Amino acid sequence: MKKIIVITGHYGSGKTNISANLAIKLSKAGEKVTVVDLDIVNPYFRTADFGDLFEKNNITLISSMYANTNLDIPAISFDVERLATEDGYLIIDVGGDETGATALGRYHEPFMQFKNDIDMLYVVNCYRYMTRFSDEALELFHDIERTARFSHTGIINNSNLGEMTTARTVLDSLTFAKEVSEGTGLPIIFTAAPRSIKCDELNEIAEYVDIYVKPLWAE
Repeated sequence: MKKIIVITGHYGSGKTNISANLAIKLSKAGEKVTVVDLDIVNPYFRTADFGDLFEKNNITLISSMYANTNLDIPAISFDVERLATEDGYLIIDVGGDETGATALGRYHEPFMQFKNDIDMLYVVNCYRYMTRFSDEALELFHDIERTARFSHTGIINNSNLGEMTTARTVLDSLTFAKEVSEGTGLPIIFTAAPRSIKCDELNEIAEYVDIYVKPLWAE
């Protein structure tokens, strides 16, 4: 992974959970980690909701002053140059479509100074509405790039059915992920699978993740 990791994807793709897992994994490895919540689209599942979890793991969280209030507008600013030049990693959780990517586009110029240090990873989930087929996922992929004025560098296959996810759920998504990879010309960085379904069949192909983002009725 490069120093700056930008996470994009559609609503329900699992961007926030992937962001949290990457941040905690890096922190546990002894790295300094800062997470920026640029998800101005989805008020329900977002990194700003995990301040306590991040604080427990020595992760710095930067989010909108309106996060977790009735007002949710793109009022956020952070010192790109300082964060990009300091030691450690910067993880940015971007909103769920091209509208959310507009917030990232605001930082295009300062980030271009560090373009060789940026990984922009597109999270896909073939079991979510609007990205069930690879052509739909590819259309959103290009919409995000055009709006954010950034180019993706890799794909994360996070196809799941929430609590109903099984090993077969993940294995059946591999063809979809390969189609997205081939359509974009970008590599699949990893295929995520909930740690709760860990098994021999997945060990060779999956990166196991913890589920931090849960529906309200499961809390």
